[in-house]
This record gives sequence, structure tokens and C-alpha cells, in this order.
Amino acid sequence: MYGTWWSLVPPVVAILLALITKEVYSSLFCGVLLGALFTAGFQPWETFETLFTTMTGNMNLNIIIFDVLLGMIIVLMTQSGGSAAYGNWASRKIKSKKSSLFATMGLGILIFVDDYFNCLTVGSVMRPVTDKYKVSRAKLAYIIDATAAPICIIAPISSWAAAVNSYVPKDSSLTGFQLFLRTIPYNLYALLTIGMVFIIIAWNLDFGLMKKHEMNAANGDLFTSGKEEFESMQEEKKVNPNGKVIDLVLPVAVLIASAVFGMIYTGFLGGAENVIDAFANCDAEMSLIFGTTVTVLFMAALYLPRKVISFHNFMQSLADGAKLMMPAILILTFAWTLKGMGDNLGIAEFVKELVGTSMTASVVIPAIMFGIALFLGFSTGTSWGTFAILVPIVVNMYAANDEEMMIIAVSAVLAGAVCGDHISPISDTTIMSSAGAQSNHINHVQTQMQYAMIVAVICAVGYIIAGVSKNWVISLGASAVILILVLIALRKKSGSKAAA
Repeated sequence: MYGTWWSLVPPVVAILLALITKEVYSSLFCGVLLGALFTAGFQPWETFETLFTTMTGNMNLNIIIFDVLLGMIIVLMTQSGGSAAYGNWASRKIKSKKSSLFATMGLGILIFVDDYFNCLTVGSVMRPVTDKYKVSRAKLAYIIDATAAPICIIAPISSWAAAVNSYVPKDSSLTGFQLFLRTIPYNLYALLTIGMVFIIIAWNLDFGLMKKHEMNAANGDLFTSGKEEFESMQEEKKVNPNGKVIDLVLPVAVLIASAVFGMIYTGFLGGAENVIDAFANCDAEMSLIFGTTVTVLFMAALYLPRKVISFHNFMQSLADGAKLMMPAILILTFAWTLKGMGDNLGIAEFVKELVGTSMTASVVIPAIMFGIALFLGFSTGTSWGTFAILVPIVVNMYAANDEEMMIIAVSAVLAGAVCGDHISPISDTTIMSSAGAQSNHINHVQTQMQYAMIVAVICAVGYIIAGVSKNWVISLGASAVILILVLIALRKKSGSKAAA
């Protein structure tokens, strides 16, 4: 079975089961188990032994530690009352509807460390402010969702970066961090979505079903439908009266600064002669752990003396943070093991040989992978599970043949996974965005799908351009121009006028 088409069976089974069951954990495990059976020749004890030796041999403890520490930071930020303090400050400073939407977008960009934390925080903080200026709950949910995963997938200091880092083979010409950095300008869906949000706010542009929701909101109906879901909902959370805006902003700033320092320092330890080389050759995993450790210690110094949080609750946040990040850790563990089974079965050799016979056709593979990732993300409702399955396949496909095409194809998978997650009604981030905005879930899904699919079609064209040109400036520039032209056409058709 080594180096043959059988090596593709475990990941294909994982994909098919994910599509059928819409549940990623059991699907990944079934793929892993099948890989162990193939590797061990269907011998029971050898299968059991292969399963767990491959799992332990491919787990990345550094990333698990980082995820737990990041979860702890998220829990502490929530308990400190800093989010509520920011909301109170924003309500005093914001004077118009456009400003309220830009403030919502800005907070979404600021909270880039985790998409779950982003969705849950931005909605609760900004909802009273946007209600004041008659922003529909559907539009608030869209702004929240569109600045959650798209921001995290292009943020080098996040659990997403660490995950992508873990999928890259040790003998690759690029480190995992280098690969992630180079995917950013090719991540068309994330970049175009953020650009679209900015333009929509700046131009006061609404179209499709969203326009109906905004017209109803202008007349006092923020919900359009589904209001009864939230009429009895009471804010039962006890807001810490000692929390301040700095309790949210300062830890984020310390996390960024300390992680960047760690990257530069480890880069120079590795022999770099300038800052750019230091970033390219840094130890990203240790730098992220350093950054989160320093941030936790800083939060202790910031919160405990002021009694913003008790010592008992501070320590309990470590366990709560681990619980919060457990879904991501579980997906990563199964994905690492599935990748290890692929290595055992020689999937890299088979795929390289297969693609090498038809490299001229490979220029369309990024667009195809974008479509596959979109479909899988939509069907399963998880972007993490999608690129956990597809990224290792793409890396093996191009790692030894075409480094630039590997970067483009990985970017396409990441972009497609986020897009599929965005338009999926069963996506966790879509559901949390609806909850954070207190919007009817179907209203959010329907309005966001119309906006997201415009970007998705443009991305498909952009990845064809990227496959041909192998130049991010050309692909991103052409895609951005197409997006602007489409939005101009929609603006004329909808009759929207820029806000005064």
C-alpha cells in the first residue's frame, strides 16, 4: 500500500464522513483508524500500537501549551470587566451610525488572537452602541463574523498561525512560520472580506436582504424577524465594576510586543543578521509560548493588586482556558495523527509522482482547492477541521516541486475553509456571531451568504490568476479591482448614497 493510491484512502474517508455526518471529530478519527489498519496490515495489536505511537509521535506539545495559555488569557480578559468598560467608553465617544460600525470593525480587528473570543466579545460590547444608531442586528452579526476568522487567519500571533505551522514537514524548504507569513498576501478571501466590510461601512452600502433589514432598523425594527428569541433574554453576567478599558487593551498590546520580541530574539540566536532575517528564521512556537506566558504574568500584575479578579479565579482560569480551547486541541491532535498516517503510507511520494506527470494542469489546482475547501467548510461547519484535512495533502503535493505554488495552494485552502465556514448555518463562529449580536440565526446566515458569495466568486477568479502569474501583487490587485467594480455596480443598482 506504500506510495500507492491506497495512501489517499484515509484522508478521503475522513472528508466523505465529514460531509455525510457534518461532524469532524469522529470523521478524523475514522480516517486515523483506517490509516493505522493499512499501516499494520490489519493486525489488531499492531493497529492499536500504530495508532497511538503515530499520535504521540506527531503531537506538538508546544502548540497545545500555547493554546491553553491563550485560552487562559481569553478567560481573564472576559472576567476582568475590560470588555464592558470598553463598551461604556465607546458609547460616550461614538456620535454616528458610521462611527459605531467602524468601532465594531476596529474592535474585531483588535481581538485577533482567537475567533471565538472575538465573536463573543464584540457583540456584547458593541450591541448597545449600534442599537442606539439603529443598526440592524443582521448587519451587526455580519460585521462581527467578517472580522473574526478573516482576521485570525492572517494574524501571525494566533492559534491559527501555530496550527498551520504544525502541518509543514520538518524537511521542507520553508519553516511553518515562513509558510504562514507567505500565505497572507495570497489569502484572498480574508483580505477581500475585510476590504469589503470597510467599503460597505464607508459608502453606507446595503444590498440584497441586508438592505431590507437596514430599512426596517431605520424604522425602529432592529430584528425584522426573530425578536421573540431575545425579548426574555436578560444580561445575567455580573460585570466587574473595577474593570477598565486598559484591562482589555494592555494585555493585547503586551501579547503582541512580547511575541514579536521572542521572534526577533530567537531569530538572532539562530544566526540572523537583521530583523527581516530574524523573523524568517525565528522559533515561532517558542516565541508564541513566551508571549502568552509574559502576558499571563502581566495580567496577574495588572489585575490582582487592583482586585479586578481574585487569586482563586485567576488560577481557575487556567482550567477554564483549557476547556475553552479543547475543541481546537482535539481537532489538531487528530489532524496531526492523520498526517502521520499519510507519512506512514507514503502519501507524499504518491501525490508528487501523480502531480509531477501533469504540472501544466496544476495552475488551476489553487482554484480547485479553494472550491473543495469551501464546500467542505460549508458542509461540516468548521474551518479548522477543513484545513486540518486538506493542508497536509497540498503541502505534500508541491513541497518538492514548486514552493510558490505550494504557498498559493495552501492559501487557497485556508481561504476556502474560512469562506465555507462563513456561509454554513451549522458553523460555530456563525452561530456565535448570531448570539453575540442577538440576531435571528437564519437572518444572519441569509444576509451574510449573499455578501460572502460575491467575494467567493472573485476569489475563484483570483486563484486562477495566482496559479498563472505566481505573483501575489497581480492576483490580489486584480481581485481587489474586481471587488471594487462589483461594489460600485451594486451601489448604483441599490441606490445607496454615502452617509453625510
